[in-house]
Amino acid sequence: MSEQHVNEQELDINQLRKVRRDKLAALQAEGKDPFHITKYDQSHYSQAIKDQYETLEGTDVSIAGRIMAKRLMGKASFVTLQDYEGRIQAYVALDTIGEEAYEDFKKFDIGDIIGVKGEVFKTKMGEVSVRANQVILLTKSLQILPEKFHGLTNTELRYRQRYVDLIMNEEVRETFIKRSKIISSIRRYLDDQGFLEVETPFLMTNAGGAAARPFETRSNALNEDFKLRISLELYLKRLIVGGLDRVYEIGRVFRNEGISTRHNPEFTLMELYQAYTDFQGMMDLTENLFRHVANEVLGTGVITYNGVEMDLNQPFGVMTMVEAVKKYSGVDFDQIKTEEEAKALAKEHHIEFEPRHKKGDILAMFFDEYAEEHLVQPTFITELPVEISPLAKRCPDKPEYTERFEFFMNGWEMANAFSELNDPIDQRERFLAQEALLAAGDEEASTTDEDFINALEVGMPPTGGIGYGIDRMCMLLTDSKSIRDVLLFPTLKSTDK
Repeated sequence: MSEQHVNEQELDINQLRKVRRDKLAALQAEGKDPFHITKYDQSHYSQAIKDQYETLEGTDVSIAGRIMAKRLMGKASFVTLQDYEGRIQAYVALDTIGEEAYEDFKKFDIGDIIGVKGEVFKTKMGEVSVRANQVILLTKSLQILPEKFHGLTNTELRYRQRYVDLIMNEEVRETFIKRSKIISSIRRYLDDQGFLEVETPFLMTNAGGAAARPFETRSNALNEDFKLRISLELYLKRLIVGGLDRVYEIGRVFRNEGISTRHNPEFTLMELYQAYTDFQGMMDLTENLFRHVANEVLGTGVITYNGVEMDLNQPFGVMTMVEAVKKYSGVDFDQIKTEEEAKALAKEHHIEFEPRHKKGDILAMFFDEYAEEHLVQPTFITELPVEISPLAKRCPDKPEYTERFEFFMNGWEMANAFSELNDPIDQRERFLAQEALLAAGDEEASTTDEDFINALEVGMPPTGGIGYGIDRMCMLLTDSKSIRDVLLFPTLKSTDK
């Protein structure tokens, strides 16, 4: 497309915008300013009228929505109106609404929001419609809707102007309605299991509970630096100490890291903690929760993502991390006795590591390199090394490993669970080990949380805990290719720079 053609096209759009502003000015001069209207009594949505046609035929309804199409045919016209539930057609005739109102209606534009009152009927083609006896302009649209917004080559514009994306793309609207239903289903399940939903702070002096780099900010009132939370864990465990035996939170967390199809700097995390159970209890809860949500929201436990079927109705697989690495790489870490042997193997397999890394770190690197992508069907990976599990209990018979699992589907980590460490002495030692890593240059390592140590010294019962990535769960259950497709307003670089 030539630069001259682009400029001409932009000029046409600017002219169309001017026409719309002129129309608004004329309405205002006539005392018909739509922006002075404060409410409209809407009796039905479009889909409800279609579903209840046998009952509603011949009765009057009141609908409201955005004009998506118009067919002017002299003294009678058809208009397609889009509301929350979908689209419905209205038949507008001069004889029915009056000459002045019909002349006003003919000047309405695609994108305008209108209210229509009239009788429910079917056209000769059998389409459920509304025969208007009143049409009123509720909002004048001053912008031009695209012809086919979802087909734009600049897909980032869809994320920047999500409001237009939602108007023009029915699938996008359905995805976010489904996301809301997924979260509601999770809440219902947990509430029925006796869990209490709580809220914990976003601003922390010590952002712990995960290996991630935090965002930093400052409180002018307190003259103190704070970090945005990277996890929900440490405050929820304080509530377990306080005697709230089953708690969960669904909320945003913030990690100052890269952006990809599966990562956004702010995302929705759910964490829950249950007293008097362990990681096996969390395994049972996870299997039941995922199965419940899929069947309730989708009507089936067999989901398809990018053409691949995953069956949540079948028992989930279970492997230790050592077993998974052995299966997919041929390396048996049960036979690796020293850190030096592990590092030699890493070099042999071209896996990069740093001098600070230990045997457990290298096992996790082998898992990431060789095993993770193969875990398509629902699978629990258990017995993660203690080096990468600073908040999990050790396995009594294998102290170099922990009572922890990561849950995988589609080659993605979907959840992370522990038998929670409740020994304050061991916890302090692990915090100190994390501080040593921080001093050695690991920006994702945490520091000691003295108040959390104090809470453990007060006494936390044996507890199972788990964290779920809600956005990835929504991606799988809506067959969305990018995390941006399940976030209404994903993080994007400013266009002002």
